[in-house]
Amino acid sequence: MGFGKRLGVAISVQARRSGCSADPRRPASRSRLRYGAAPATPVGSTAPIVSRIGQAALILMLFSGPGSAADIRLMSLGSMLDHGESAGLAIIVALVLIATVVALLHLTARRRWAEREQQMTAELAEARAKVDRAQVFMTAEPQIVVAWRSATSEPEIEGDLSLVADALVARRILGFGTWLPPATAQSLEHAVDHLRARGEGFRMAVLTVAGRHLEIEGRAVGGRAILRIRDVSGDRLELTRLRDRHGQVLDEIEALRQMLDIIPDPAWMRNEAGRLSWVNKAYGKAVEAKDPTDAVVRSLELLDQSARATANATRATGTAWIARSHAVVAGERHLLHVIDVPSAKCSAGIAIDLSELESARSELERQMTSHSRTLDQLSTAVAIFDRSKKLVFHNSAYRDLWSLDAAFLDSQPLDGEILDRLRAEGRLPEQADYRAWKASVLAAYQAVEPSETAWYLPGGRTLRAVTNPNPNGGITYLFDDVTERYHLESKYNALIRVQGETLDTLKEAVAVFGTDGRLKLFNPAFAEIWRLDSATLLERPHIDEIAGLCGPLCGDGTAWTAMRTIVAGLEDERRGFEQRLQRRDGTILDYAAAPLPDGATLLTFTNVTAGVNVERALKERNQALIDAEKIRNDFVHHVSYELRSPLTNIIGFVQLLGDRSVGSLNAKQLEYAGYVTKSSSALLAIINDILDLATIDIDAMELSVGDVDIRQIMDEASEGVQDRLSDAGITLQIVAREGIGVFEADGQRVRQILFNLLSNAIGFSSAGQTVTLAAMRRQDQVVFKVTDEGRGMSSDMLDRVFDRFESDTIGSRHRGVGLGLSIVRAFVELHGGQVLIDSALGEGTTVTCIFQAQAIESDAMLSTSLRSH
Repeated sequence: MGFGKRLGVAISVQARRSGCSADPRRPASRSRLRYGAAPATPVGSTAPIVSRIGQAALILMLFSGPGSAADIRLMSLGSMLDHGESAGLAIIVALVLIATVVALLHLTARRRWAEREQQMTAELAEARAKVDRAQVFMTAEPQIVVAWRSATSEPEIEGDLSLVADALVARRILGFGTWLPPATAQSLEHAVDHLRARGEGFRMAVLTVAGRHLEIEGRAVGGRAILRIRDVSGDRLELTRLRDRHGQVLDEIEALRQMLDIIPDPAWMRNEAGRLSWVNKAYGKAVEAKDPTDAVVRSLELLDQSARATANATRATGTAWIARSHAVVAGERHLLHVIDVPSAKCSAGIAIDLSELESARSELERQMTSHSRTLDQLSTAVAIFDRSKKLVFHNSAYRDLWSLDAAFLDSQPLDGEILDRLRAEGRLPEQADYRAWKASVLAAYQAVEPSETAWYLPGGRTLRAVTNPNPNGGITYLFDDVTERYHLESKYNALIRVQGETLDTLKEAVAVFGTDGRLKLFNPAFAEIWRLDSATLLERPHIDEIAGLCGPLCGDGTAWTAMRTIVAGLEDERRGFEQRLQRRDGTILDYAAAPLPDGATLLTFTNVTAGVNVERALKERNQALIDAEKIRNDFVHHVSYELRSPLTNIIGFVQLLGDRSVGSLNAKQLEYAGYVTKSSSALLAIINDILDLATIDIDAMELSVGDVDIRQIMDEASEGVQDRLSDAGITLQIVAREGIGVFEADGQRVRQILFNLLSNAIGFSSAGQTVTLAAMRRQDQVVFKVTDEGRGMSSDMLDRVFDRFESDTIGSRHRGVGLGLSIVRAFVELHGGQVLIDSALGEGTTVTCIFQAQAIESDAMLSTSLRSH
């Protein structure tokens, strides 16, 4: 066996070592070597060339058996080598080396390829496992995943759609408003827009309209926008809540730190070792550090060593340290109220500056002492109760007002105890429900605003009770005795109301102008009389404006000029005036201006147009009546005198005819002569009465005053009516006390008075009745009464019975012109007396004449009295 055989055997061995079988019957799938094809190798590798050479050598060996031509050629080649052919040997060696290198390279590449294939297989299996795990993860819990490849691409939606929507429509998932509240849906839409546009991730926990808790997370993965919606329940829900709570706590801590940075009091935190871990800005300023961080780094302490030692010892026991300590704050010594609170692994403290508070407290104590001394001098009763309703201060006026014992008040009783004691002593207002009233009084301790009430105490006193809540709790009572003020205020209000009602109902126009010349008060009559608008007057116009509005009605305007002068003029002495004004429209006004004590001016206007017109008419009529009365009196006087003389002659001649000395008359003639005498006498009496009345009317009546015997004058008057009594069958009764005496009067006129009264009584009496004439004395008066039992008079007749020519003779025998009672009243009043009449139908009449008993001294006095009448 030569070199060629050994080479073939070596190649075969190398081929078997490399996993390549030279047997063409072995399956290609196991060897993965296909004929005429090279295995996959990296680009640029020399393995294909070497492999091809090796394959060529291998094919040559496979198709060359022992003793074949190839073997012969190899053997020839070996022999050639044996013969020392150096050139051929070199070629063979080169070929062997090449084949060896090719085989080695092939084996190396084959091994690498196998390893790569094994790696790719493992990666594929791992990828499949990851896909399976992802599928399991996706289906392990209800969730929805939405992916966008780009900002404009359609979304890919996978997952459990029933998580947010009843209808399993994928596109409805992105309609956030259909399953989220509006505000949450809007926030989610903005977050998704930012995710798709700029890749900004987010995470939020939401509550659907169906009450389901969801966690929504968005992030950019591999250039895609991924939105993940999953249900939150159990531990995850609790974790979500804890995460939210953690964020809230962090926000609160940050807010607290910012707040502590703002406050002027130093605050700090210490770690577990007791070193400063955080301080606020006020702490940094207090220890004169550059900033809070510098104070922490340098561990600048605010409190002194002893205070810190006490605080550390207290913190070690787990309790808070609260104490007051002096410390140097920004170079000045201050009193601080320190609070240091420990926790499990840290502690927090704050120092409140009490220096200003102590100064203020000292000043407050001084002020309170001064205030107490001042309150003791007040007439207003003051009582201060603290928040526990105990009496802490009262002045002497309070003690005197309620008459309480000083020892009782110094014991600081409760407010309710004082009320109960005052009620027991009957000094509080009477209440139907005392408990409810007491509860309403004590409710002031919970009030925030002062209140004022009136207490009407027994005995008529009225108190003004003011309850004022104190800033530090409790209340202050103020009691003022306002009895007199309420009384005056009530009278004042009543007076103002009466004044207002009076002014409004007055027909006179009233206007009041203030010291500034503006209208302060007016009544409706003022606006009506000057034709002004009430709305304009309510605007308080100036006197100049009102004068301008009223001037056109006044003609020349001098009236308003005078009124303006007294209202707005500067005069040393303010005086009022009264004048009359006739306006252009014919209205006549009486106006007056009067200065008021407060500097205001009162203007009044009275419309006297009708009065002036009536006055003019009355004056004209009165003058006409005077003229007519004078003519009448003259006529009556002259006629009476002219009638009296012939009548006197007639009476005289009739009396002569009745005298037998001039010749006898038969019985019939004597009867006729008697009738003429009676008629003439009656006519003469009437004429005399008319003359007397005419004399009285012209104040020419003169009385002949003298002593008048009362009894005698009564008898004389009765003798004058004896014939009438006999003819009428009437009885006259005279009643007078014995020794009734005399009085000063005109006896003729008194007799005429009694005669007229008796004649009147006889005329209205019937046969068989009695007429009574009575006289009596009553203190300094002499009273005559004439009473009859006739038919009496009605009330209407009584009102005009003393008028002249008034007579009610119907149903009676009385005949006359109605002058008798007029003469009676005229003569009685001429004597300074009075006449009274009392009568009723069917009950008779009583006429009373009252004379003064004192003497009438002179005719001048009588004339004066008559003129005044």
